[in-house]
Amino acid sequence: MRFITVLLFFLAWSVPSGAQSHPFQDATLSDEERLNNLISLMTLEEKIDHLSSRLPGIPRLGLKGTRIVEGLHGLALSGPANWAVRGKGEAPTTTFPQAIGLAQMWDPVLHQELAAWEAYETRFLTQNENYKSAGLIVLAPNADLGRDIRWGRTEECYGEDAFLASVMTTAYVKGLQGDDPKYWKTASLMKHFLANSNENNREINSSDFDERLFHEYYAFAFYKGVTEGGSRAYMAAYNKYNGIPCTVHPMHREITVAKWGQDGIICTDGGAFTQLITAHHYYDSFAEAAAACIKSGITMFLDHYKPALYEALEQGLITEADIDRAVRGTLRVMLKLGFMDNHPGNPWSQIGITDTVRPWTRPEAKELARKATVKSIVLMKNDGILPLKSGEIRSIAVIGPSADLVVSDWYSGTPPYRVSVLSGIRNAVGKDVKIHFAAGNKADSAVQAAAMADVAVVCIGNHPLSHGLGWGENHVASDGREAIDRQALSLEQEDLVRLVKKANPNTVLVLVSSFPYAIPWSKEHIPAILHVTQSSQELGNGVADILFGKEIPAGRLVQTWSASIDHLPPILDYNIRNGRTYMYDENEPLFPFGHGLSYTTFEYNGLKTDRKTIREGKAAEVKLMIKNTGPIDSDEVVQLYVRFPESKVERPGKALKGFKRVHIPAGESLEVILPLKADDLKYWDTDKKTFVLEQGKVILMVGASSEDIRLTGSLNVK
Repeated sequence: MRFITVLLFFLAWSVPSGAQSHPFQDATLSDEERLNNLISLMTLEEKIDHLSSRLPGIPRLGLKGTRIVEGLHGLALSGPANWAVRGKGEAPTTTFPQAIGLAQMWDPVLHQELAAWEAYETRFLTQNENYKSAGLIVLAPNADLGRDIRWGRTEECYGEDAFLASVMTTAYVKGLQGDDPKYWKTASLMKHFLANSNENNREINSSDFDERLFHEYYAFAFYKGVTEGGSRAYMAAYNKYNGIPCTVHPMHREITVAKWGQDGIICTDGGAFTQLITAHHYYDSFAEAAAACIKSGITMFLDHYKPALYEALEQGLITEADIDRAVRGTLRVMLKLGFMDNHPGNPWSQIGITDTVRPWTRPEAKELARKATVKSIVLMKNDGILPLKSGEIRSIAVIGPSADLVVSDWYSGTPPYRVSVLSGIRNAVGKDVKIHFAAGNKADSAVQAAAMADVAVVCIGNHPLSHGLGWGENHVASDGREAIDRQALSLEQEDLVRLVKKANPNTVLVLVSSFPYAIPWSKEHIPAILHVTQSSQELGNGVADILFGKEIPAGRLVQTWSASIDHLPPILDYNIRNGRTYMYDENEPLFPFGHGLSYTTFEYNGLKTDRKTIREGKAAEVKLMIKNTGPIDSDEVVQLYVRFPESKVERPGKALKGFKRVHIPAGESLEVILPLKADDLKYWDTDKKTFVLEQGKVILMVGASSEDIRLTGSLNVK
């Protein structure tokens, strides 16, 4: 009798209401057993339906459906691109700084926390009865590398360094998917595999480079996202890689599936299937193209695919067994999300049901957005004017087109509120300080405002949506976004800075931008420069916190800011060894990779390692003492670079292999330990087709940026 009672209880939670019981709903069976059963019960039509980005589910079997959503820096529901499902309860969502700004935090722990909050909001909006407008497959993070600062989608990536991007990618994946061993909070679908870092002609161009750059650079963040982060989904890029469209490239099955264990979703980009015919001209018919997609490993289409797929089946180009293999990957992700059972052990299933307070209204959301904004801000230059002493200031001029503007980018949702720099400064100083505002210099308004103030804060930068122009259009040559690359690095608004500086020598430049600019005049003449990225709902409060010293800047750049556009190789040259990134660029940068200042000073001492030799599968601890020698408690970002002076293969002259953001009170010292794994010292051996640890000396370089090396040491590899 007790056995029957337990069995009835099991059936009550494992079977959706009104549905017949099937083995795939039994959470005690293995994943493969459950998938085998489900696929055996599905019709061919149902299988093909589940190769879509809108997974309908199968009511007759009790299988629930879901869909993909965007989420690079907060859930993109509604927003400029109107990502919400119409009529399903559109909602605001907590909006953090752009992805490139989140990388500038150099804080993977907070990065994971932000992704976890986004996943919570995604679950809430998927499961709450008042909304049910989201889906649990999140198209994030963007693991592409920002190897050229002209790339229009620079705002979406984590910078130019593969190691840093891999750490941030892994953290974001873990945050989205959660820490439960059985069920995912949401599914992380990384994009865009592979080497999609130019926009113009992306639907026809080929990103060409060798096997070593594939594994060591362009694919590395994806590799770590799968093998360490646990992602089981990614999107194929529009472009070709070495002459073969990424949509149908054999690398999917031969490398990511066979070598990395990627057994979930591999999807096309939007319209990429059609472009195999219309842009790449790679096949003679859509049926051939559809068959090639399935055979290469595609499991999900983001455009019109069904007629071509049925035609491919009729012509014998593929079989139902091929469809079974493809749909299995998508169904595996659905299983991990809990769509095949009602198991009470799923820790995410009651979000939005038992806890019905809208998450974007909670104080934790506001605090997280403000914290991320503050940590993402980079103090590029400071001649001592910052922090501003509000008690000594009677008037401030807040000037520029970005001063009273918070713009959502294409992959933002709609934030619940927006705080501009102007509003943030007003919040910080109160009513006792006079604010003079001028968006531009019409009728000399900016000059007059600057002249009347004790200090001028001028805010300039790009517009993430090119002021609403059509797809693929720039407002000015230095603008960029999806579908269009930047044609200039100079910032025409810098003329406004010149005028303001002439009227008031106490000028602070706040660059509100999605990417770097070549601003040598401002670097030479402006007393202080801050960089903050776009779109955060707390943008203005974060900037004000830094300006007035409520918070201490410690963000670091994740791209090299070139002094001139002619320092960059051709944008379609994907061989980074030809003078690209801090690893190979021999030009003096305007601001180097890893650069960022503080309001205090730090002294580095005592570099040592816990061992003199590192071997296969082991790790060394690189230790040093850092003392805060200034008067203010502050974070510092300690960076570890290496070089290989005895290498028999070509290696970069300097490569990031470790970092840590630490907090050190004024006058105190802290021992910082940077783990250095032997695996991170390997290179890809093209003969052995694997990563290999090369014997010899490794030079260790520790400092505050790639150009500000404070300590050096060495380690032997055996």
